[in-house]
Amino acid sequence: MLSTATSPATPSPFARQAAAVPARFFKSDAAANQRASQHIADTLKLLNDKLAPQRRVVHAGDVIYQAGERFGNLYILNSGFFKIVNLSPDGREQVVGLKFRGDWLGFDGIAHGQYSCDAVAMDTGEVWVVRYDALIAACGVHPTLLTVLHEAMSREIAHDRESLMSVCTLPAEARVADFLRYWADSLAKRGMRTDQITLRMTRAEIGNYLGMTLETVSRSLSKLARDKIIGFAEKGRRDIHIPHVDALSEFVQRSLAPTNVVLQ
Repeated sequence: MLSTATSPATPSPFARQAAAVPARFFKSDAAANQRASQHIADTLKLLNDKLAPQRRVVHAGDVIYQAGERFGNLYILNSGFFKIVNLSPDGREQVVGLKFRGDWLGFDGIAHGQYSCDAVAMDTGEVWVVRYDALIAACGVHPTLLTVLHEAMSREIAHDRESLMSVCTLPAEARVADFLRYWADSLAKRGMRTDQITLRMTRAEIGNYLGMTLETVSRSLSKLARDKIIGFAEKGRRDIHIPHVDALSEFVQRSLAPTNVVLQ
């Protein structure tokens, strides 16, 4: 006979699952977003003051660097949106990253001396170009720059892990909801509105990024719209209305709720 008693010192499996829910699924914090926005602005000012980077205006479709190019520069995104694309040996393209204001591009080139992905603009924006050797030299003079560099690397590692967690553990509809939450949350941390967002990706690109088919992305978006979690200005358009960003997080949390197990 199975005992239902649980020792107070031993967390139940359901409690352990709840404790393991990533922090990104909890409700948004306006004050935290404001602090994040200010931190990004302060960091960009520091980089501009200490490094005087070269500024480059880009437009949708512009390629900043390509896989196989010799590594020499890092890039800081001052405005606009970027996607990072990996090309497989057989020619398949895979969107492996999304970049917003304050994010860095080019870390993939450090290890082997050449970039391993393409960095492509999804909108009009501005990138700052910094020579890697000049950055390392400046870090020796200004230790705060080294802290900024390490923070950027750490954020990229953490986000890569969260993205992998989402793809591997969430069902399709929750995966799309988490993608929208991430996009809105990224905008909020940069002081931008989140109730009306314009996705800079096609549904096919979203599916590519999330490991889903275009049809599954469309069905998932329709489900979220039927549930009044999101809305569309016009059918098929990229403009999405999000009444409450927290509703996306709650949708994802519900998908993680444990199902009832019947023991026989």
